[in-house]
Amino acid sequence: IRRCNGYSKDRLMSRFKDILKADAKNIFLNEEEFASVRIVDGKPMTVVTDDNEVIERSKTQTERTDGIFKRQFIIYVSAEEMGKLPAAGRAMKIDGQTYTVVEAVREGDIYSITLGANRS
Repeated sequence: IRRCNGYSKDRLMSRFKDILKADAKNIFLNEEEFASVRIVDGKPMTVVTDDNEVIERSKTQTERTDGIFKRQFIIYVSAEEMGKLPAAGRAMKIDGQTYTVVEAVREGDIYSITLGANRS
């Protein structure tokens, strides 16, 4: 189908992507729903924190990192708000606590960043 209701396939995809971007910001990264404002590398950002997803993801990974970090968790943040995707291995401060970026992936307009707290 090349046209639907007078719209080209490209125009429909563009509108769909706009809807997804708005949903990410207005629903998923909504402070009244899932998100909270945290200080990330000295800058306030709207973040969703997920401790359980690390457990689910580790079940499907062949390479495990057990024992390296005391705690691992994932934050989700707007790519637009964060800017450049952080590199794995780099330090990141959240609310004054330093973590190591284990993995960072762009999932549409959202970054999924796995962080680890080093053993003290």
